[in-house]
Amino acid sequence: MTNNLILHSTIKGEGIPLLILHGYFGMSDNWKTLGNQFSEAFQAHLIDQRNHGRSFHEDEFNYEVLVEDLYRYIQFYKLEKVYIIGHSMGGKTAMLFAVTYPDLVKKLIIVDISPREYQPHHNAILAGLNSIDFSVDNSRGKVDKKLAGLIPELGVRQFLLKNVYWKEKGQLAFRFNLESLTKNNAEVGEALPSFTVYENDTLFLKGEKSDYITENEEAIIEAHFPSSKIIEIKNAGHWLHAENAKQFYSEVCKFLK
Repeated sequence: MTNNLILHSTIKGEGIPLLILHGYFGMSDNWKTLGNQFSEAFQAHLIDQRNHGRSFHEDEFNYEVLVEDLYRYIQFYKLEKVYIIGHSMGGKTAMLFAVTYPDLVKKLIIVDISPREYQPHHNAILAGLNSIDFSVDNSRGKVDKKLAGLIPELGVRQFLLKNVYWKEKGQLAFRFNLESLTKNNAEVGEALPSFTVYENDTLFLKGEKSDYITENEEAIIEAHFPSSKIIEIKNAGHWLHAENAKQFYSEVCKFLK
């Protein structure tokens, strides 16, 4: 098994493995603060999914291959019963992994996403990112200014700018594989396949100000995850782990203990 096809991760702490999967355009670094906290009670694995962060780039990008990447990772590190936290796209990966390999997952935490299909809605972000020419936009300030024309929300731009790094002296680049993410954008909203079930305890955390999980999703969540509960994180939108880290951390620990 070649190491270059093993997902990049930061591993901290000891105990039951707790695997954390970021969302679309995200990376494991987004979870550093919470990862440090979780590492006091668990062996925290902060993982970069393919085409993100410091993991390998491949043309193919869909939930089936993301699940197989995670399976290879678990085999490589000889992990057995794991806990998984998945946010948004990472939550979709986690759900499909749990219904595919239920014996490997002890408990599941899904953050602000449901099993249903979501229409592609990242067009402005992708247009903004694809408008960047690093030979001209050769500083973070210039990249931000260019993105601002298509992405007015400062918080979203700051989140995306975390992916800009110095590839070599004088040469900026994105950490994510923009070409593959652009081509496969429709894959990110894919529904969990019908009639798939994960029986173990599952926690869905939703942001009070987010519309990714509403009352309409409760029936589909119940159908796929019969031992699940949904808890709302107060004063938080889609990035609830960043916007209300205190309640997020508390709910996760309560559920896993």
